[in-house]
Amino acid sequence: MPAPHPPEFRQRAVELARLGDKPVAALAKDLGISESCLRNWMAQADADENGSSARLTSAEKKELAELRKKNRQLELENEILKRAAAYFARENILPKLIYPLVRELADDGIDVAVACRVLKVSRSGYYEWHTRPPAARDEENELLLKHIRSVHAESRGTYGWPRVHAELTLGLGLPVNHKRVARLMRQAGIQGLYRRRRRGCTVRDPAAEPASDLVNRNFTVDQPNRLWITDITEHPTEDGKVYCAAVMDAYSRLIIGWSIADHMRSDLVTDALGMAILRRNPETGTTILHSDHGAQYTSWVFGQRLRSAGLLASMGTVGDCYDNSMMESFWGTLQLELLDSKQWKTREELANAIFEWIECWYNPKRRHSRIGMHSPVTFEALHTESGQDH
Repeated sequence: MPAPHPPEFRQRAVELARLGDKPVAALAKDLGISESCLRNWMAQADADENGSSARLTSAEKKELAELRKKNRQLELENEILKRAAAYFARENILPKLIYPLVRELADDGIDVAVACRVLKVSRSGYYEWHTRPPAARDEENELLLKHIRSVHAESRGTYGWPRVHAELTLGLGLPVNHKRVARLMRQAGIQGLYRRRRRGCTVRDPAAEPASDLVNRNFTVDQPNRLWITDITEHPTEDGKVYCAAVMDAYSRLIIGWSIADHMRSDLVTDALGMAILRRNPETGTTILHSDHGAQYTSWVFGQRLRSAGLLASMGTVGDCYDNSMMESFWGTLQLELLDSKQWKTREELANAIFEWIECWYNPKRRHSRIGMHSPVTFEALHTESGQDH
């Protein structure tokens, strides 16, 4: 029987559905639940908050539909500008490498004369290139580049050539050399995101007695629920900071528990741990939970939650940047791909975005270099007998 979804998961799912950025069916699929389940959660939330009589008027529905249509148009225009920006940033680029972009823009309804003028190539040169019979290799590269652009876009613009190559070979089954992928991406100005160092946010309680280090930097395990790792990160918005605690299974890098709040009290970490326990139901005395020496993790309430679940507490060395490197890597990816991608206005906006990034992207889709370029969900499905529910 599938594990029940925690209340915070349901709440965030409803809030994303209400935003309307994705169809309800698509969002439900990304979250691994049925459309009817998500709609039931939405109906229940409406009833709990406003009563069943709370409905949009016909005029409001029409206005909302028009606003969503305009928003989609603006997103399309922004995507075209983003695609062109990669070419603007480069020097001495050959016109023949710009012509494919002109054709793509023309296919999207942009006038050829305007595109050629902006990209500083001749219109006659473009038409000469456009009517010239392409060589077989050029046709192959053109088709491959379309796949590369599609994969890069679906990765939210984050993948560099290694993950693009993995998606092409493992996901699409295309037999292509990684050097060719790297060269085509370089020529087209397509690149991934590069990580910056993250600062931690937990503060040690000098009066607390920490647990022993049961891991000793050895994060290699051969099955799920043998080693869990946990940590906290923070990020500012215009109305204050958002804090996120997460629990990762070291076997697959799957985030099995998380909690998002406007505080860093012990409730933040115990809620994340509670979600992990609910989802995984580990056997007593078989799972290590490794953390740093933050006051939240040395608190009495957190220790009590560990003991009641039969988990084994472990804490690393103070001031050792490699001791919790797996979680540091996860936070670095979150910061690079989401947190630093824009200026966040409200805590609620960022909290919903973190939920969507973890449950709709990182866990089910994002390829990880340390687990054979599979996503965490796929890796567990391929390497565990039961294909545990998450």
